[in-house]
Amino acid sequence: MSAATPAASTPDGGSSSVAGPSAGEASSSNVSDLDRMILEYLRSRGHKDLEKAMEDIEKSAAPADDKGKQPETAPTHSISQEELVKQLAIFVQKPANPDENAFKDSSSVLQELSAMGNPQNIQNLISSIGPVGAEEILSLDPTDKHESFRELEAWVDGSLDMYRPEFRPILFPIFCHYYLDLVQQGYREAAQNFYSTFSPSIPSIHHTTLHHLSTITLPYHVQTDEVAQRFRSEKYTVRMSRSGFSLLIGWLTEGFGGEPTGMGDGFSGEKGKRGRAAVMRVVNNHLRFDVTQTSTTSMSSRGWEESTGFLSAVVPQTNGSNVDATAYNSSKGELKLGPAPIPEELRAETERAIRDQAMTDHDPGAQYDLHFARPAPPAGLVSPAISDLPPHPPSFKTVDVKREVEKVRDARKRIRLDPSAVTSATLNTPQGAAARARALPSICAYTFHDVGEGVPCCEFSPDTSLLAAGFSESYIRLWSLKGEKLKGMRSDFQMNNIRDSSSINKIREKGGSTTRKLIGHSGPVYSVTFDPTGGSGSPSKYLLSSSADATARLWSLDTMTNIVAYRGHQNPVWDVKWSPMGIYFATASRDRTARLWSTDRTSALRIYAGHLSDVNAVGFHPNSLYLGTASSDCTARLWDVQRGACVRVFYRHDDIVSTLAFSPDGRHLATAGEDLAIRLWDLGSGKCIKKMTGHTASVYSLAFSAESSLLVSGAADWTVRCWDVKSAGGLPTKAKENGTMLNGTSDEHSPEKEETESIETTDLLATFPTKRTPIINVQFTPRNLCLVAGPYLSPEIR
Repeated sequence: MSAATPAASTPDGGSSSVAGPSAGEASSSNVSDLDRMILEYLRSRGHKDLEKAMEDIEKSAAPADDKGKQPETAPTHSISQEELVKQLAIFVQKPANPDENAFKDSSSVLQELSAMGNPQNIQNLISSIGPVGAEEILSLDPTDKHESFRELEAWVDGSLDMYRPEFRPILFPIFCHYYLDLVQQGYREAAQNFYSTFSPSIPSIHHTTLHHLSTITLPYHVQTDEVAQRFRSEKYTVRMSRSGFSLLIGWLTEGFGGEPTGMGDGFSGEKGKRGRAAVMRVVNNHLRFDVTQTSTTSMSSRGWEESTGFLSAVVPQTNGSNVDATAYNSSKGELKLGPAPIPEELRAETERAIRDQAMTDHDPGAQYDLHFARPAPPAGLVSPAISDLPPHPPSFKTVDVKREVEKVRDARKRIRLDPSAVTSATLNTPQGAAARARALPSICAYTFHDVGEGVPCCEFSPDTSLLAAGFSESYIRLWSLKGEKLKGMRSDFQMNNIRDSSSINKIREKGGSTTRKLIGHSGPVYSVTFDPTGGSGSPSKYLLSSSADATARLWSLDTMTNIVAYRGHQNPVWDVKWSPMGIYFATASRDRTARLWSTDRTSALRIYAGHLSDVNAVGFHPNSLYLGTASSDCTARLWDVQRGACVRVFYRHDDIVSTLAFSPDGRHLATAGEDLAIRLWDLGSGKCIKKMTGHTASVYSLAFSAESSLLVSGAADWTVRCWDVKSAGGLPTKAKENGTMLNGTSDEHSPEKEETESIETTDLLATFPTKRTPIINVQFTPRNLCLVAGPYLSPEIR
């Protein structure tokens, strides 16, 4: 009886079966097959270095052949991350040094690729790749951006309450650069995850930019998109106090401060160092800090956010260096903002006409009209001389006398609006109702019905006898607001038959209606404006219009025909405005310029260039010396009409600026647009006086009352709103007494506790809603009647 073969002992004292090949042998066979497959793949791809490395590892790991001996343990071969990256990275020999990788250096990799003589389509692909080395790209970890931004956000939120509003503006530019980095490096899914995770924490004023960034999903987009390239090429300015800036530097270098409870090592660990290093790269390469002496607590939370942006691009350089808007405006010196002088001959003729009219009408109150003919000079403003004005005719006409006489009469009969009376009265009393009546204007609203594709623009004539509207169907329509028939000239008359005014009346059309269509443009009409020469004393003789066909056109309201087409812009003309003198007019275009024209020349007299995007609106200062422009680059500018130089930059808006208005006293400028806010500017210093909020959609039009004390706005939220210009404004504060609101509602148990705070500033006097009519134009008559107009949107329109 033969003895059984003892089973081989195992390290743990057990025994294993010998019925088949051992587990170690099977595993060795499987590993060998896998290694063989890898070697064949590397050989087919031409990776000789990797193939050699794998063969060396396989040889060193082979088991011993001696039977009866325990298999030797294979020596452990560890490789560092740097060596692994070098082994896996694409290797291209440098002609000068064959042992060096030409694709290692991120600064020269694109030049090396371009020098290889690739086809044109490959060259185009190369141009969309960011500067990154072959070894560097293998070391990138997309989750580093997530962790880095989370650490930065935790530091900001964990800082003291007094510094948090100062630190929060830095999140937006770093978020944008992190997102663009991920997209450019090809981590599309990681970029979208980063966006969805952190975009809700970015302030709402940046929602337009954030939405635009979300559409950038490919490296090619980063290279070609205007917004992305602006982030890459320009430095984003962030304002900070000296103490706040020191805290930021301390955190970036040492990781001090701002650690929330339960953070353990806080930001000082190895992971925190990598996160801070990523933030430091963005700070050094793409941010510029405006460190001020301002105390942290002296500026509101909104103030820190509004002092950030691409200031170096929107503000022109001074003496070859970049400055902020305040320094630029100060360097341009004092402006002449007083009223334009009237020639003494015209003033004397106006006074004579007023006295003659008083005697004819037997009006005893007319004796006071002469007081309005010579108003007192405004205090604190420098008035221009006649020589400072743009060239104008040396002699005046009868229409000029009529205009000045009616201006004096309007001043005497004007309704005085006093918004300050509302703030000092209780509105629920009879005295409060009377004060409200004195403060608010009468508003007359005109509504367009059944307008098809919409009404981009409309305007009332200075004497309120006509209403003109431009349509998307490329035509203009006139309405007579007095019910009079609008008659043009017949086309079958001979010029030699015209001898006097009676001859002209004979060739007028016999029929006519209260509305008239003007056809001539070949694209949507975006702006119309009436000739102001006659003022409120006589009907306008001419109408100007601008269109998507890149032209402005002059129309005769006597013949109801197009007289001149002004060509020069290369893109749609968004706006056109007459000068108060009536001789000149200005246009604003998508080609980023505004231009000055005169009616007797078909080419532009001046070109005002400097905006970084579309110029959406223009407007003349009341004395005709200056021209205001509003742009999609979130700024407004003031230009010297004759020199063509920019004399003021107004930078504080968070989105497109689409409309502006000058106060009649020449002191203030109001601007508004897509950020739903109206800003009031002091023209003398260029500083923002206040921000007025309350609209819930884009603001389309602004107008000041004749005394410059009231501002009226029309917007896409179907409302007309009245604002007190002289009030300090600001958001309302909620007063509390021992945890209870002053109106008796407990703060802890209030059902409105979760409701968002009111966005209406305290200088909002009244809101006049319409049913479904966005207000595209608001105007004041010389006697302070407010006229507004807009198209009715039926419920079926979405």
